[in-house]
Amino acid sequence: MKVTAVTVRSGDWWAIEVPEISGLFTQAKRLDQVAEAVTDAAATLGVHEDLDISREVSLPDDDLALVAAVRKRREELRAAETEAFAASRNAVGRLRAGGLPVRDVATLLEVSPQRVSQMESDMRSRARA
Repeated sequence: MKVTAVTVRSGDWWAIEVPEISGLFTQAKRLDQVAEAVTDAAATLGVHEDLDISREVSLPDDDLALVAAVRKRREELRAAETEAFAASRNAVGRLRAGGLPVRDVATLLEVSPQRVSQMESDMRSRARA
């Protein structure tokens, strides 16, 4: 059963309501405890089926915007890391094909020689596949 745990900060606790299950109100000290609290409360109410719990957190708008900005930056960072890895792998291939030793390529790219060797190995594996 899909349910939503609507969480609202109340003092030092998160007050939780699950609208899909009549009368299900509980609390948790931390957000990572919400699913367990909901599962326990549901069992107390006689609901013993597996619950697919999504969490809806109620915070002031400026806090929600802050959280959204952090998540967006992390997503951008992951994309930049993926691009940097592809560029590094390309550079390793070209520089090594041009005759530069592994240690020189590592020095130029500011990575370890082991990382250069690993990227070369990955490229050979991809070429065979």
